[in-house]
Amino acid sequence: MNGAPRRFLVEAGRAAAAVGRSFADLVWPPVCAHCQQATAVPSGLCAGCWGRLAFIERPYCERLGTPFAIDIGGPLLSPEAIANPPDFDRARAVARYDDIARALVHRCKYGDQAHLALTLAPMMAAAGAELLAEADLVIPVPLHRTRLWRRRYNQAALLARAAAERAGRPLALDVLLRRKRTAPQVGLTRSERAANLSGAFVVPPGRRPMIEGRRILLIDDVLTTGATVGAAAKALRRAGATGIDVLTFARVVPGDA
Repeated sequence: MNGAPRRFLVEAGRAAAAVGRSFADLVWPPVCAHCQQATAVPSGLCAGCWGRLAFIERPYCERLGTPFAIDIGGPLLSPEAIANPPDFDRARAVARYDDIARALVHRCKYGDQAHLALTLAPMMAAAGAELLAEADLVIPVPLHRTRLWRRRYNQAALLARAAAERAGRPLALDVLLRRKRTAPQVGLTRSERAANLSGAFVVPPGRRPMIEGRRILLIDDVLTTGATVGAAAKALRRAGATGIDVLTFARVVPGDA
């Protein structure tokens, strides 16, 4: 088949797909991923919900990614980052973990709505553009196999795949394993969280060459105290990672109700 017929078939296929999408939009018009009201963009948010998302933008702590109330100029570190340096290098998140962000994460994580990863990941790719650009490898925070079996999918893996594809970065799903089923972290003190997660993550010996000498970007849905990603970062450091950053959709900001 020469070039002209091939191009014709490609264009015809694209036209047919566009017609199919237009017909589907007439039958099932796109709705807001949060409030379910009609919107112009499939898998997106309506203007009202978008405006209510509490986006995290500079000025923020360059290490923890927590926002500052005022801009006093220049890259800054928060008192928390100075007093208790995390096990990762940098963390970034799209929004504070309140209202709409919490609802979207819970529905994606517990509500069997895996398709919401397609809504959250583009925003994560934008918020973490610098981290993605510098990452040698993108890795999701893994679930223990029993939780994965019960939930049927790992929302962090879906977010990591979508964000990595959008940024054109390599993705690995099996280099970091969760070998210990940990108890829920809610209500635990800092020391109890550390003990709960001790030894939870491991890089299998056969996967270490994929980690050694590389900068890793860890992906998860929410960053709360940083204990989980901190434990994962320690395992990656032991495997030879030279840098570890963290990207989430939401994060708990100290002081928020």
